[in-house]
Amino acid sequence: MAANTLQDLSTLPVTEKMSEYKASLTNTPCVGKMNGKSEDKPLPSSLVVETEKPEGEKATVEVEYIESENLNDVEDAVAVLKSVLAGLDSKDWVSVCDALNNVRRLSIFHKEAMLHILEKVIPLVVKSLKNPRSAVCKTACMTSADIFSAYNDHITDLLDSLLTQLLLKSSQDKRFVCEAADKALISITKYVSPTLLLPKLQPCLKNRNPRIRAKASLCFSRSVPRLGVEGIKEYGIDRLVQAAASQLSDQLPESREAARTVLLELQTVYEKAHPLIKPETASSSSPSQEEEQTPEAEPITWEIFCQSKLSALSAQAVLRVTNVVAVTAREGLVTTGSSS
Repeated sequence: MAANTLQDLSTLPVTEKMSEYKASLTNTPCVGKMNGKSEDKPLPSSLVVETEKPEGEKATVEVEYIESENLNDVEDAVAVLKSVLAGLDSKDWVSVCDALNNVRRLSIFHKEAMLHILEKVIPLVVKSLKNPRSAVCKTACMTSADIFSAYNDHITDLLDSLLTQLLLKSSQDKRFVCEAADKALISITKYVSPTLLLPKLQPCLKNRNPRIRAKASLCFSRSVPRLGVEGIKEYGIDRLVQAAASQLSDQLPESREAARTVLLELQTVYEKAHPLIKPETASSSSPSQEEEQTPEAEPITWEIFCQSKLSALSAQAVLRVTNVVAVTAREGLVTTGSSS
């Protein structure tokens, strides 16, 4: 009977076979990507289903996205270390995802053991970020975040290509890839020293792509406060002001808002480091001494500083941003006082 059934099926026209196959697909729930086309429904954070065509037949593969805190240790770290590079360089995208998750596990549980192959691992992670398959891209973004968390400043020399790709992926249209890349960028600004990261971010503020500039501006605005007052002075407050000022006229509002945030921070630091010299401080001096100290006693205000370090238009834009906020704050105080 089974043989007859198979024979009957084999005699069906091709169009009927395809209609039956399509009907079976419509009755089966699927999330993620189908043949490279994104669905309208949002993807879950833990699972994606992708399809491919090995040897003319459709196959469904499940790839699980595991959060860092839910990752388990590898059973044999030595064996995984020996195979991880080959896995990352595999032509099979599922094997690449498995290898990326192993890199994450090694970073968390065997950080010192993987340190010696990090120079070979990171270029392969960058290669995965360039992969056209979104599941590989997202897993590579998650891997990058764990690498930053584990190795901090040890990867500074390997950071350029990784940072560029993360900025690119965070500005793409696929939301679930963007979100993973954004988390990786937050991780890099959290765990990599700002004195080492900021010089690598500054060229990205001039990128041709406005979305990349916007993402770089956000990273810049998160990194500057981490320097602290002394760190900002050592790095060069003039350099930071110039970099932030260049974003005030940027195309995207994200860049402009990030620049405002940085400039307000820098203004606060500058005014703490350069307090205004009050005339009373020189009251005990003799008249001749007062005359000699008069030129030095003139305070270098924030306005004078900006005008000396920026072009006229840039200085005007910076002062407009910082002064408007200050005036608004003063108006709020006046309103509060009058109401009471």
